[in-house]
Amino acid sequence: MFDYDSERFRSLLTDLTRTNINEEAWSWLSDKFLSLDTLAINSAFAMMPRKTGKSPIIISAAQEAEIERLKPGFSLSAWTADKLARTCLILHIDPSDKEKYLKTIDNLFLAAEIQELVALYSSISLFAWPEDWKMRCAEGIRSNIGLVLESIMYHNPYPAKYLDEKAWNQLVLKAFFTDKDLNKIAGIDEGANAELATTLQDYAHERWAAHRSINPHLWRLTSKFLDVNFLEDLKRLFENGNLKDRQAAALTIYHSDFSPAKLLLNNFPELIKAIENKELNWSNLAPEA
Repeated sequence: MFDYDSERFRSLLTDLTRTNINEEAWSWLSDKFLSLDTLAINSAFAMMPRKTGKSPIIISAAQEAEIERLKPGFSLSAWTADKLARTCLILHIDPSDKEKYLKTIDNLFLAAEIQELVALYSSISLFAWPEDWKMRCAEGIRSNIGLVLESIMYHNPYPAKYLDEKAWNQLVLKAFFTDKDLNKIAGIDEGANAELATTLQDYAHERWAAHRSINPHLWRLTSKFLDVNFLEDLKRLFENGNLKDRQAAALTIYHSDFSPAKLLLNNFPELIKAIENKELNWSNLAPEA
């Protein structure tokens, strides 16, 4: 039903919600936990900001660590009180009747405005019956609303764990098309695959042909799949690129097993040294090329 310790997580999130909203709002919200009526849940979900406010939540380092332990890759970073309370409400919906549970949450998606969609997609990895939300997640990736895309991509372990390769690749490509921060995408490196590497290479060639810059993080997803077809691209990054291009090429090769590329990297000992000294990695390489 759940792929994590939902009881412990719900208890933790409930305590967090209670301490981040006032007593009147908590009394109103906790009363909704007992509701079995779909319309009442829809109404409460929509009314949440008026009841709880939109202040940034306060969360301790210990609580953040516990959340990471219970649901790796998930984070409440930069959440607001209404978003937290909406998620808390969802976690109190009884999942035992699968059909009713799926319909109740699906109705929330269908009626949602932007901030409600953000709350729903941000918490999708917490829903019961996780396999049943793949289509909904893939649909969200097709959105052109930045906040919605970020709610699916950032600090959200669901896509990497449940989307098929085609949908996952679409998410990664959309991240590049819309200048999203790859370092915030859970499972980004683990999700690298041969088809994605080839598609990203084609995308890079199109950008070069149009005399447009390329996010240097594009190359990180090709490391495991380097072959002779990538050598000329890597040479171009070293010879014609700026510092970030060269750093990206160095990181790409360093994390690969392709010997001809390793020979190319040996010409740049200062970059090898920076990587080995942990002064240079994908996390601290800015996305601007």
